[in-house]
Amino acid sequence: MRQRAARPGFSVTAAPMRPLLLVLVCAVLVAACGGNGDDAATPDPTPAQSQSGGKIQRDPANAKVELTIGSKNFTEQNVLGEIYAQGLEAAGYTIKKHLDLGDQDMALAALKADRVSAYPEYTGTALIAFFDKRADDVPKDPQQAYEEVKRNFAAEGMVAFPPTPFTSSNEVAVTGATADRLGLKNISDLAGKAKKLVLAGAPECRERLDCLAGLEQVYGLSFKTFLPVKVGRRHQVLSSGRADVSIVFTTDPQIQREQEVLLEDDRGMFPPYNSTLVMKQATADAAGPDLPRTLELIQEQLTDENMQELNARVDLDKKDPAEVAKEYLTETGLIAAR
Repeated sequence: MRQRAARPGFSVTAAPMRPLLLVLVCAVLVAACGGNGDDAATPDPTPAQSQSGGKIQRDPANAKVELTIGSKNFTEQNVLGEIYAQGLEAAGYTIKKHLDLGDQDMALAALKADRVSAYPEYTGTALIAFFDKRADDVPKDPQQAYEEVKRNFAAEGMVAFPPTPFTSSNEVAVTGATADRLGLKNISDLAGKAKKLVLAGAPECRERLDCLAGLEQVYGLSFKTFLPVKVGRRHQVLSSGRADVSIVFTTDPQIQREQEVLLEDDRGMFPPYNSTLVMKQATADAAGPDLPRTLELIQEQLTDENMQELNARVDLDKKDPAEVAKEYLTETGLIAAR
């Protein structure tokens, strides 16, 4: 079972990485950590190389393969697009970028029209938006959802590469103080307590089975009040005390920064939304056998906690997605720091 409580900085499962907080301290206390400011801010890549698949290796033969990486039009997608682009470029591929394409329909249309060679899509989104799956019929097991997506894309001449560890789906969040006070670890722990609690969520949450409707039907929960809020305010209402519980995305940057706790979905209510890179089969064949291994290296440390931190660096720290992608690749030891 995954640990759902947020932890500060990167928390890599495939390979340990120096926490962001320690990096910042080193940058300030240069004498204590040694080296100049740039060196202090760059973690030693050795652990990542020894405990994960290793550093991305450049193959000069890949230069003949030109790939245009696309993405949809929000922070997480722009970061993922940059990570794929920079990671594949480090492996020697000739890379172009066409990010911020629009929604899933526009991104898939760009792929089919060869305006992009690949873009990251979510398994749950693909099943619902492209393959006519009802939300409540999406497999709850991430691997089963991926296999279904893979089969459907294959039937249309496309390949969905193995998905990322992280899933960007709805989850139930509370503050750390609320979790401690009420002894909350699983969503089912809200039984007998929900009637005194205010639940916040996007307005459409009332009718969605991966939101309030599901909590009522699957978990039998009845909350004191439902507070409809804009997506961007779902964490603010927790920190301000206007709500006790909030429906959030698993990769929201505020989860780590505000030390919130995601309650374990112990009855499997929320469908998986792992990210998979989608590409035409012909393009993948032309790219050669080095492509799947390179993608595996790029993705293996994209955990929930790491994606939260990457999103935070863009949305909260106001960094450029390209800069954040480079930080991910260097701090995990996948490419050398420059």
